Amino acid sequence: MKFHLAINLERMTPDVDIRDVRDHTLEMVKMADEAGFEIVWAAEHHALEMTIAPNPFQILTWWGEHAKNIRLGVGVVNAAYWHPINLAGEAAFLDLTSEGRLEFGIGSGAYQREFDRMKPGLDQRDSWRYMQEMLPVVKELWKGDYEHNGEFWHFPKATSCPKPLQDDVPIWVAARAPITFDYAVEHGCNIMSWPLTMPMSEAESYRGRLDDAIAKHGPFKGQWAMMRHTAVYESEEDRQRALAAIRVQLAMFGNLMTKTGEVRNGFPDTVNAEELEGNFRVDPVMLEENLMFGTPETVIEKLKLYEAIGVDSFIYYASMGMDMDQQKESLKLFIDKVMPAYA
Repeated sequence: MKFHLAINLERMTPDVDIRDVRDHTLEMVKMADEAGFEIVWAAEHHALEMTIAPNPFQILTWWGEHAKNIRLGVGVVNAAYWHPINLAGEAAFLDLTSEGRLEFGIGSGAYQREFDRMKPGLDQRDSWRYMQEMLPVVKELWKGDYEHNGEFWHFPKATSCPKPLQDDVPIWVAARAPITFDYAVEHGCNIMSWPLTMPMSEAESYRGRLDDAIAKHGPFKGQWAMMRHTAVYESEEDRQRALAAIRVQLAMFGNLMTKTGEVRNGFPDTVNAEELEGNFRVDPVMLEENLMFGTPETVIEKLKLYEAIGVDSFIYYASMGMDMDQQKESLKLFIDKVMPAYA
C-alpha cells in the first residue's frame, strides 16, 4: 500500500496567525516528502477559513519548490468554477515547474454554499455534468489546437500554453456515486474515495460500485485511493484531544453540508450535535471506530481492512481541527511506527 497526504491551510479561530498555519502546512508536506509519501493533495475551496484553498495550483507550486520528490495532486479542482483553457494552462504550468509531478484530480464539488457564490443557480447534485464535459476538453487542449462546442463551454480553436511535461498526466476523479465509478473505469481514470465518517461498510459499498463499473466497462487500469481523517496517538490525553478536535471540525463541516448555520467572516458556526445525522454524526465512539484513529498498532490493523478490499493507496487526511503540534506528532507516529509495516 502506498501513502498520500491531504492537508489544508486550516484556520479554526480568528486568533490563529495565518502565517503560523502557512508554515505548519509546509512543514507537514516536507515531513511527508522525506518519509516517502507518494502524493500530497491540495483541495479547492472558497471563502472558508477552515479550508483556505482558492487555487490548488498555486498551493502545489509553492509546496513543490520545497518538497522535491513528492508528487503534487489537485484534490480536486471543481470543474464548474473554471474555463477549460484556463484550467488546462494552470495544470500544465504546475507540471512544468515541478518537472512532471502533476496528478490532476477533478470533481463535482461539495458545498452548496460555495456553488451559491461561485456558480449561482447550479445545484451541486448536477455539477457532475460539468466535470464530465470538462475533462476530455482539457486533455484535448493538452494535445494541441482544439475547438469546442459543448453544453457549457464554447470556444474557437485554441490550445494549452504551456503543455504538460508528462506525456500521460495521471487523472483522478473523486468518486462515491455509481455514475462516477462508471465514468472513471470507462475513461481510464484513477479514483479517490472518501467515506466521510461512515463505517467500513461504506468503503465496502464503494468496492461494490467499482466492481459493477468494471463489469460494465471492462478492466480497471487505474489506482484506487481511500481517504480518512487520521490521528495516531499513544496517550489518553492525546486521544481525547483528537476526538474533541474532530467533533468541532465536523460540526462546522455539517453546517456547510446541510446549510444549518451561518458562516461569519469565513468561519462556519458549529452545529449542535443533536442536529447532525448520517455522514455528519459526531458520536466519539463511532468516530474512533470509523476513522483512522488509534494507536500505531490499531491503525495498522485498520489499514489491513482497506488493503483487503483492494485499496491501492491510503490518503492520510491531516486537517481535522487538531492543534498544529499534535498534527505533527500524529504524522511522526504514522511515519515511524505505521509505515514500516508496509515497507
